[in-house]
Amino acid sequence: MELDLTPFFLSLKLSFITTVLLLLIGIPLSYFIAYTEFRLKPIVEAVITLPLILPPTVLGFYLLILFSKNGFLGSLWEKIAGHQLSFHFEGLVFASIIFSFPFMIHPLISGFRSVNRSIIEAAYTLGKSRLKTLFYVILPNMKPAVITGIVLSFAHTLGEFGVVLMIGGSIDGETKVVSIAIYEAVEKLDYTSAHIYAGILLGFSFFTLLTVYLLNKKYEFKG
Repeated sequence: MELDLTPFFLSLKLSFITTVLLLLIGIPLSYFIAYTEFRLKPIVEAVITLPLILPPTVLGFYLLILFSKNGFLGSLWEKIAGHQLSFHFEGLVFASIIFSFPFMIHPLISGFRSVNRSIIEAAYTLGKSRLKTLFYVILPNMKPAVITGIVLSFAHTLGEFGVVLMIGGSIDGETKVVSIAIYEAVEKLDYTSAHIYAGILLGFSFFTLLTVYLLNKKYEFKG
């Protein structure tokens, strides 16, 4: 039996792009939330956390409406790219950013809050700008939080099923990621393929968590 590895490579591509974009969005947003007090802060934090507790079908349903030709993002994307977001790889990227958002944002917020404010104030006193202080003082002192956010976001995106099924369906080479491939293999009673796909994901998830714990222990020991 020849196993099609395309869904696995597509999942890795999706996870990589999603994680990079989440990191770029997450650092400034987490910085703002961690160090700024404003009246609507609890609402913003609640919205960010929603994907953790919402059933994937609920989130997927609303995203499907938003990404459709009649939806705001869907119609806008169709004008730009010539096709709708749903049932295309770009739609999976947008959806993945939303449902993996808390897995990046929460570790980063905790990391920013864990940095000793005295070293931040010292950097400002020495004439460092906020941007230089962020990159040369704050981020180096919260490496475990950054690594945790990156690893958890990547792993969560890699294994997501419900949302990607509703947004992307199962289109070979476009939206058929490994979690969908496992589901279809089981439906066809092709347990050999399902075992291989599931085994790869299980092994990756285990080593992902192991990496996070080992790195955090390493930085705790150094600290």
